[in-house]
Amino acid sequence: MILLTGAKGFIGSSLLLRLCEAGHKVRVVTRSTFECEDDNVEVVCADLTSPDTDFNALLCGCDVVFNCAGEIHKEESMRSLHVDATERLVAAANQSARKEHPIHFVQLSSVGAYGPARGASRVVNELTLENPQGVYEETKTIGDSRVTKNRNNQFFSFTVLRPSNVFGPSMTNNSLRQLGRIVRKGLFFYIGSAKKDSVATYIHVDDVVSALMLCGFDCKAKGEIFNLSNDCALFELINGMADAQGVSRPEWSVPEAPLRLMVGIANRFLRLPVTQARIDTLVAKTSYPSIKLQEILGFVPERKVPTSIGELFLEKTAV
Repeated sequence: MILLTGAKGFIGSSLLLRLCEAGHKVRVVTRSTFECEDDNVEVVCADLTSPDTDFNALLCGCDVVFNCAGEIHKEESMRSLHVDATERLVAAANQSARKEHPIHFVQLSSVGAYGPARGASRVVNELTLENPQGVYEETKTIGDSRVTKNRNNQFFSFTVLRPSNVFGPSMTNNSLRQLGRIVRKGLFFYIGSAKKDSVATYIHVDDVVSALMLCGFDCKAKGEIFNLSNDCALFELINGMADAQGVSRPEWSVPEAPLRLMVGIANRFLRLPVTQARIDTLVAKTSYPSIKLQEILGFVPERKVPTSIGELFLEKTAV
């Protein structure tokens, strides 16, 4: 039996489909109604953030846990879900794990644990010091520490997967679609030397699910933290957006320093689509090579970002 949290989310829902396709019995934990016609799916209504929830009952009969629950909007709820709920779930798993019934815990996290580079060139791997910035990143990283904490139970094991920016047709975050609209309208421009050396750090949801499956069922994944990204040059991402929408590829650029000054002044009075945070993203030179995943689990992402990004716009056109 598999225990899955966050099954209604972007990644969790895709993982549920893959688990069912593989023939696994899955227990889904949800606070609200959840409809699933698959006989192998058991739905349990429970609030992971409530200390009154019986976590031992949730884990009864389960040998693998996929913790995909996450809060991306309400900062006031992030600690209770990412830290406290994870602590209770891991503690219950350690209490239940024994020789005749070992339990493996897979934690879905984020490369946000390593913090932003803010324009500096940087290669991040699993040995890079953690430096999370922001409530989401901080609470997810603390949650990871609850998973990896040694509780002296040799029959409990874990794997932590830290993907970069995950995209796919069913994603609810519209930032990439907004960027695509700017490209379609011919309004996109590169900033400084971004066309030459900026990096786009994205990974398709299908690849994330494939990596999660390996993390859950390949014994070589036990005790490991893996980063996952399918980095490409920023211009490759932008060109992919342009090609998918049948428009010309952007070519022009503006100097970074004057743009930042102008945006800083203008945003005091106007709400512009260009912000300092978006500039940071467009000049980023951080990369997250997935070498460890490849070396240990033999995993290489299959969905190339520049060609797969078109799915976001085909979906919108069909609607």
